[in-house]
Amino acid sequence: MDTKIKDVAKMAGVSVATVSRVLNGSELVTEKTRRKVQEAIDQMNYHPNATAKYLRSKRTMTIGVIVSDINVSYYAEIVKGIENMAYSRKYKVIICDAQNQQERELGYLELLLNRTVDAMILITPMVSDEIINDFSNKDYHIGVIGRFIDSRKVPCMFTDNVKFSREVVQHLIDRGHRDIAFLSGYPDSLDSYERLEGYMKALREHQIAFKPELIENGNFNEDGGYQAFKRLINKTVSFSAIYSANDEMALGVYRACAELGIQIPNDMAVVGVDNNRITKYIHPQMSTVNQPKYTMGALLTEKIIDQLNEDEFDDQRVFKVESELIIRESSNFSRIT
Repeated sequence: MDTKIKDVAKMAGVSVATVSRVLNGSELVTEKTRRKVQEAIDQMNYHPNATAKYLRSKRTMTIGVIVSDINVSYYAEIVKGIENMAYSRKYKVIICDAQNQQERELGYLELLLNRTVDAMILITPMVSDEIINDFSNKDYHIGVIGRFIDSRKVPCMFTDNVKFSREVVQHLIDRGHRDIAFLSGYPDSLDSYERLEGYMKALREHQIAFKPELIENGNFNEDGGYQAFKRLINKTVSFSAIYSANDEMALGVYRACAELGIQIPNDMAVVGVDNNRITKYIHPQMSTVNQPKYTMGALLTEKIIDQLNEDEFDDQRVFKVESELIIRESSNFSRIT
């Protein structure tokens, strides 16, 4: 029976990725670990598959990254993590802006078909699970950030949107707010659906009636948030707090409040999502949800590259990372008397 790379990893007490790094002469392995792996290789008389090695030599050493909208700052830290990890592993990165169009995403996926890239990372993709699984089942390497994909071959990285949205609304309720508006993102975005779900869950837990008129769509950008807030103000329903599904739209709310003479947080509490750098420098500082965006990008890239360089991919594949509600001035005013 032929010895496989996972057999060597088991004997050496390391991961398959570590064995691969030793075989490829990577500098990311300590000398102690290298000796341990080499002893297992010698003892088991392991020889890397010649065909696999040949195919690896024909690779482009390039990873494609599809983002929904390059103008949204959420993607910047993720892409930085992707690029830095890729660079450390001697891979190049191509950024593809889908501009919120599913057809564009599908078009960029063709870069896999013609072998322009070795792998593709999709950040909050609009394409269906079925399409992603179809590519992976044909041995094309795909990773996903911002969504769970039920596939043994697709590494994915995401945060619990429902959980942190519930925490945001809980925080606003604790500050005395009962009428809380919600700004959603793209209509077809999973993040939009899940953050709305968390919002509604918190309302139900406190027996607060859900009011559809307090929901507006801001398309995850500043101008969209500005326009959405203006539409809310023009309605007859009153509200004292707004939960924005990202910081970009919340910045639009800030602009609209300044024009209308609405003071934050005394007249209107505001909470965003993403913890963009600007949230610490505007006045008042914005409450927001921090997601470890850089880590998400770097870790998923490491898993994709490990997948590219292994005979088999059997390490951890699904990562649900923790987020943190950061309470700042924009929502820390209590209405409880």
